[in-house]
Amino acid sequence: MNNPPALARRLGTFDASLIGLGSMIGAGVFAAFTPAAAVAGSGLLVGLVVAALVAFCNATSSAQLAAAYPTSGGTYVYGRERLGPWPGFLACWGFVIGKTASAAAMAMTFAAYAAPPGWERPVAIAAVVLLTAVNYHGVTRTAGLTRVLVIAVLLALGIAVAACWGGSPDPGNILGDGLLSHGWYGILQSAGLLFFAFAGYARIATMGEEVVEPRRTIPRAITIALGITILVYAVIAVTLLASLGPDGVAGNPTPLAAAVGSGWVSVVVRVGAAVASLGALLALVAGLGRTSLAMAREHDLPHALAAVHSRYKVPHRAEVTIAVVICVVIAVADLRGAIGFSSFGVLLYYLVANVAAFTQSVEDRRYPKVLQVLGAVACVVLVATLPPLSIGLGVLMFAVGIVYRLVRLRVRGGHGSALG
Repeated sequence: MNNPPALARRLGTFDASLIGLGSMIGAGVFAAFTPAAAVAGSGLLVGLVVAALVAFCNATSSAQLAAAYPTSGGTYVYGRERLGPWPGFLACWGFVIGKTASAAAMAMTFAAYAAPPGWERPVAIAAVVLLTAVNYHGVTRTAGLTRVLVIAVLLALGIAVAACWGGSPDPGNILGDGLLSHGWYGILQSAGLLFFAFAGYARIATMGEEVVEPRRTIPRAITIALGITILVYAVIAVTLLASLGPDGVAGNPTPLAAAVGSGWVSVVVRVGAAVASLGALLALVAGLGRTSLAMAREHDLPHALAAVHSRYKVPHRAEVTIAVVICVVIAVADLRGAIGFSSFGVLLYYLVANVAAFTQSVEDRRYPKVLQVLGAVACVVLVATLPPLSIGLGVLMFAVGIVYRLVRLRVRGGHGSALG
């Protein structure tokens, strides 16, 4: 326990940035705009700005903390080091449960575009197994495949945007009935839903133990990945509204495919959606494995999951376990509400990150404290404006986590008190 096996540092700025991009772009472009338009109409543009601002505040906190604690686990480690074991545990419990649901949703999104009717669940499970095998054989293979996936998705999105503007979009559709037609509550709810699409930069921090020169690389990679993602989302949002109008975006589960119509461009969009979902799933499996590793090292998950493969230097037991859970969820669950459920857990995860960054000393501080205060308040506000079902499931999820840890500490007895 005093000297747990370490992961190998192999990721530079370029690969770390691509892993962040692969985590964000797939989820947001093909999943988040429809529910955001449903609650905010054209106000989703304001919601996108709010979500981007919250993401920026959270990203600066994550970057500042990751530079000081360059190890696997992200906010789980930061919360434990700065605030104590319970905040660290609750942050990571939200991350693991929420992102496991997100991973299942990404696998099912891939299958919706790639599988023949009736084969969606088996194909989704096969995708999880395949990408877990890629992760199992080393993080450099993960980064290499992510590079291919991200480039393919950006090319597909570029072709789709060009096709939409080459048609006959109506710029008047962008504002619809007005940015505030659905009120500020709708805008804030859309921001909470759209935040789901920005949460991938955490994957860079959770892989901090595998990054070369982490104090320099992690902040730079997070900033690059988030900046590119914000630009891509803004272009796609304006393009969708101009092509379909707010009601058209809200009423179509695949708005980008609807915007380009039929023909070869539609095929490109469908392939791009499938590839983007695979990229997000790949990064999710990698991040969940590293976070579970960190929790297992502290006995907040079974300690057997802390094993690192002697050859490939990856948390192989944690990754395989997570993959099994994802496959079970795919087999039994309907995950149409996964975005709100995931946002609940991830926003509370970043609440802990902002509070932890606020407590850092001057020598570790890279950004002003006002960003951490703004980020923490915004996380609470966005959680409160999520759909009621998402809030209810989220509260239940955290209650289960609290009971689980209390039981585990009691079972561990005197040793557990040292962890509590």
